[in-house]
Amino acid sequence: MSPALRRAWGGFRRVAPWALAAIVLTLVARQARTVEWPGVWQALQALSLAQVLVAVGLALASHALVASFDLLGRRLTGHPMSALRTLGTAAICYAVNLNVGALVGGLGLRMRLYLRGGLSASTVGRVIVHSMVTNWLGYLWVAGAVLLIAPPRLSASWAPGALWLRGIGAAMLGLALAYLALCAWSRARELSWRGHTLGLPGSRLAWLQAALGGTNWLLMGAIVWSLFGGRADYPTVLGALLLAAVAGVLTHVPAGLGVLEAVFVASLGHVLTAPVVLATVLAYRAVYYLMPLAWALPAYALSEARARSPGRPAAAPVPGPAPKR
Repeated sequence: MSPALRRAWGGFRRVAPWALAAIVLTLVARQARTVEWPGVWQALQALSLAQVLVAVGLALASHALVASFDLLGRRLTGHPMSALRTLGTAAICYAVNLNVGALVGGLGLRMRLYLRGGLSASTVGRVIVHSMVTNWLGYLWVAGAVLLIAPPRLSASWAPGALWLRGIGAAMLGLALAYLALCAWSRARELSWRGHTLGLPGSRLAWLQAALGGTNWLLMGAIVWSLFGGRADYPTVLGALLLAAVAGVLTHVPAGLGVLEAVFVASLGHVLTAPVVLATVLAYRAVYYLMPLAWALPAYALSEARARSPGRPAAAPVPGPAPKR
C-alpha cells in the first residue's frame, strides 16, 4: 500500500466510527420522538417485584463472574496482588466500563488501580488482554450457537437472511474452536504481534476461559429475559442482546445508549409493542448498568482517599511468581 493510501486509510479508520455513531444517534433521536413514553412508564410500573429481584440477583452474579476474569489473568501472569483486591479492582472497573466506555473503565481506571497495587504496566496490559479474550471467546461460541441454531428474526434492512446468519454463526464457532486448539496443541506458547507478546494458556485454562465468558453472556441474556416475564423466548432475547453488544462496540457510543434500545425494538418488534420493549431495556439498564455504578464510584473514591492519606507509601512494582498455564 502506498504512503498516500495508507494515510487515507488511517484517516478513514479514525473518522468512520464517529460518523457511524453520529448517524446512529440521529436515527435514535428521531425514533425517540415517535415513542409513546406514557406507555413506556406504564410498562415499567407493571414490572413485578419478583421480576426485579430475580434480575438484581442475576446481575450481581454476572458482575462477580466478570470480575473473576481478572483472577484468570492473575493466574496466567503470576502477579502478586491478592485475589480479593483483584476481584474488587475488576468489579469497580467493569461497572465504570459499562457506563463510561472501555477507554476509561477498561483501560485507564484499571491501569491506575493495578499500578497502585504494585503491578508493572506490562503485567496490567496482559491482565487486560486475557480478560478481553475470556469475554470475547465466550461471545464467539454463544453467539455462534445462537446464530447457527436460532438466528434472530430481523428485517431485511437490519441483517442478511437466516442462511447467511447461520454461516456467520458457524464461522464464529470455528474461531472459538481454533483458539482452543491453538492453546492445546501449539508448540509456540505465546502469540506475537507488532513487538508485543502474550502467553497462551494451557488447554484446561482455555476451556475455563470459554466456560466463564460464555456463562456470563448467558447470564446477561437471562437478566433481560426475566424482566420480559416470559413474553419473549430466551433465544430471541439472547440474540438481540448479542447483536446489541456488537453494535455498541462498532458505534463507540458510551453504554450503547440508544443502540441497545434500537436493536431490541428491531428484534422483538414482531412479538411485543415498542413501549414494552423499551421499558424492559430501561429496567435492564437500571439493574445492570446503574446499580453497580452506584457502589463502584464510592468504592473508587474510598480507594483514592486511602492512596492520598499522609504517610502511606506508594507501592513499587513487585515481580510475581512464574505464570501458570
